[in-house]
Amino acid sequence: MTQSVVVQVGQCGNQVGCCFWDLALREHAAVNQKGIYDEAISSFFRNVDTRVVGDGGSISKGKICSLKARAVLIDMEEGVVNEILQGPLRDVFDSKQLITDISGSGNNWAVGHKVFGSLYQEQILEKLRKSAEHCDCLQCFFIIHSMGGGTGSGLGTFLLKVLADEFPEVYRFVTSIYPSAEDDVITSPYNSILAMKELNEHADCVLPIDNQSLFDIISKIDLVVNSGKLGTAVKPKSLVTSNAGTFKKRQEKPFDAMNNIVANLLLNLTSSARFEGSLNMDLNEIIMNLVPFPQLHYLMSSLTPLYTLADVNIPPRRLDQMFSDAFSKDHQLIRANPKHSLYLACALMVRGNVQISDLRRNIERLKPSLRFVSWNQEGWKTSLCSVPPVGHSHSLLALANNTCVKPTFMELRERFMRLYKKKAHLHHYLQIEGMEDSCFTEAVSSLSALIQEYSQLDATQSMPVEDLPRLSVAV
Repeated sequence: MTQSVVVQVGQCGNQVGCCFWDLALREHAAVNQKGIYDEAISSFFRNVDTRVVGDGGSISKGKICSLKARAVLIDMEEGVVNEILQGPLRDVFDSKQLITDISGSGNNWAVGHKVFGSLYQEQILEKLRKSAEHCDCLQCFFIIHSMGGGTGSGLGTFLLKVLADEFPEVYRFVTSIYPSAEDDVITSPYNSILAMKELNEHADCVLPIDNQSLFDIISKIDLVVNSGKLGTAVKPKSLVTSNAGTFKKRQEKPFDAMNNIVANLLLNLTSSARFEGSLNMDLNEIIMNLVPFPQLHYLMSSLTPLYTLADVNIPPRRLDQMFSDAFSKDHQLIRANPKHSLYLACALMVRGNVQISDLRRNIERLKPSLRFVSWNQEGWKTSLCSVPPVGHSHSLLALANNTCVKPTFMELRERFMRLYKKKAHLHHYLQIEGMEDSCFTEAVSSLSALIQEYSQLDATQSMPVEDLPRLSVAV
């Protein structure tokens, strides 16, 4: 069994990360009722005997003593990390695996990347090495960060380069939260484009998630719940509601519920690595099968059901409906319609009591409505994990390498150019040592090259699919 380390950077990264650990613990508690430390738990948690002075003795077998998350928490403000350390999960995090500052990055990529990057490089390296030493077979680093702020985008992508240099053999999965057009951080287009260049160069796989998409999904859940059709649809203390148990006001962004969706994505993504199944998919298989070109490593994600831990008493979707939902634009975690664009490859990660025959039947049913690139008409990867999410009979995570991500990048470039043409707020970046005007031009060139690659693939859509002759075998 392999292990993975989660590195959560900045306010957004730490809030999503905290939600992930909470859901993971609840999921394992539902499955592992005898409290035995097994391979499933070891993939993301260490079992520590806290009576041992110093680092605490790790126990590889037997009863669970004290679980510690395989995590590194980094933020240049103390607020969120302190909140986590005072919350219900405080004992799950090793205090030696935290890095905080008090000044923050001021929504400036250059401060996060250039200033705090060089200032904390040694500390970050030490924490990462420590996490790696506690693993028997380290397979993957999961980085969770946002693109719009200073620490998440700047220090998050600096960290990515450190990982690429220090652990070149270990996969780097990045969950990046992209700002919406109405983002309240004026410099978020600068931060996002500067971060994109680093993601292009140093990530193995990026799961872009759009804040606006998450907000739209939560608004739809809110509408369903408030319509009154479902009676007492929401469970007490659900993440769909606020702490008071009342619904959040429409204008207030319900970040808890939004973070919950992203955490649920990570939970489903890693389910095959954590639990048994008749058709397991390793994380390296995702990269091997879904990333045909090194630069085109941005994967669209869609989830069904969108509610976790039985937050909402909505009747389970029929299995076939679940597969249809995964390809509809309403279930995408980024605003895009994959059906109107070109698929390079697609992975379906199913959990629960689902048969391989159900999977194959639904793929055959959906195939005619989806356009795959001519050289990869059978570009499907499937996995079946026998353990469903808590409170559900089954779930599906679809990961698609699809050209429909291009408009998101084009919109980001437009917003960047509107600021950059006026040189607005540029002086805040250029006064940082090591930051030059060329950093911006190189970053936008890198993004334009990426967009161009997607455009070239889109241009092949009209090409006829050749039915290549097969070798005939004499009977």
